[in-house]
Amino acid sequence: MDNTLTIVFGIIAIVLPILAGRLVWKRFDGYFGRNDEVYMDSLEFFLKKIGLTALVALIVLWLGMSLIFSNQS
Repeated sequence: MDNTLTIVFGIIAIVLPILAGRLVWKRFDGYFGRNDEVYMDSLEFFLKKIGLTALVALIVLWLGMSLIFSNQS
């Protein structure tokens, strides 16, 4: 792969997990909030939210980087 394409795809692979994590962070309340404000303000809920967001972002980053650098030799 050309060096320019590698750089462009690398930048996309780094930015994409940020966007995916932001999407998970915003939609987490709707999916797992139980419509309970007390639960949504608890530490347990916040830690679950951070954990899932980080997990999704790291998986997307790992997939992106593995796809880009799989044919590099």
